[in-house]
Amino acid sequence: MSLWEALAVLAAGVAAGTINTVVGSGTLITFPVLLAVGLPPVTANVSNTLGLVPGSLSGAIGYRRELRGQRDRLLRFGAAALCGGLTGAVLLLALPSSAFDTIVPVLIGLALVLVVVQPRLSRALQARRAGNGTHAPEHGGLLLPLGLLLASVYGGYFGAAQGVIYLSLMGVLLDESWQRINAVKNVLALIVNGVAAVFFLFVADFDWAAVGLIAAGAAVGGVLGARIGRRLPPTALRGVIVVVGIAAIVQLLVK
Repeated sequence: MSLWEALAVLAAGVAAGTINTVVGSGTLITFPVLLAVGLPPVTANVSNTLGLVPGSLSGAIGYRRELRGQRDRLLRFGAAALCGGLTGAVLLLALPSSAFDTIVPVLIGLALVLVVVQPRLSRALQARRAGNGTHAPEHGGLLLPLGLLLASVYGGYFGAAQGVIYLSLMGVLLDESWQRINAVKNVLALIVNGVAAVFFLFVADFDWAAVGLIAAGAAVGGVLGARIGRRLPPTALRGVIVVVGIAAIVQLLVK
């Protein structure tokens, strides 16, 4: 890796750590950068997962104020994230790399659609509840833990837009503020990245240089994201995510 490539990976880590803390989808930035510097897709994905753990941790710590009073919720959802993240990590290594090359562009495309439609969907369902005089169950009923489990399987497998999927599910099924939901999202992302990273350490090939650069950048980005997340609306970030995600799809399809 040349100096300029190393700086690009470091900068991508900062951007990913920031975006992951505020909204999610930082992998849509780091993953194509790792591909661009020459890492194979699976190695890039594993290295990215390991590198983003410090950013997930710093982001969760930065949102600790919004986590107060959500202990029971974190235990329920955290168990689903733990099981799902480990399952996704196992699937990543069990499936052939050709399957990964085929599946990832489709997953990114679906994630980008979700990025675009999530706010409108959330508003529509909230308006419907208000019209019917009903409220969402305290912890989202049975549907939300199941949805978070499946999202965590995806997160352990690849993780692009994982945070956005979490926010979408909880935003639709919980009567909570965006900031408190975002705080829970950061903890769930930490659990998924953490359990997948521990698994990968023992059984997968990764690039230590890429891991270290992304880890350093993501740790800084997580702190920045926690500071700006309470002030910055996600609309502009969604635009960046869509652009980067399209670039990742193009790069995967034409390589």
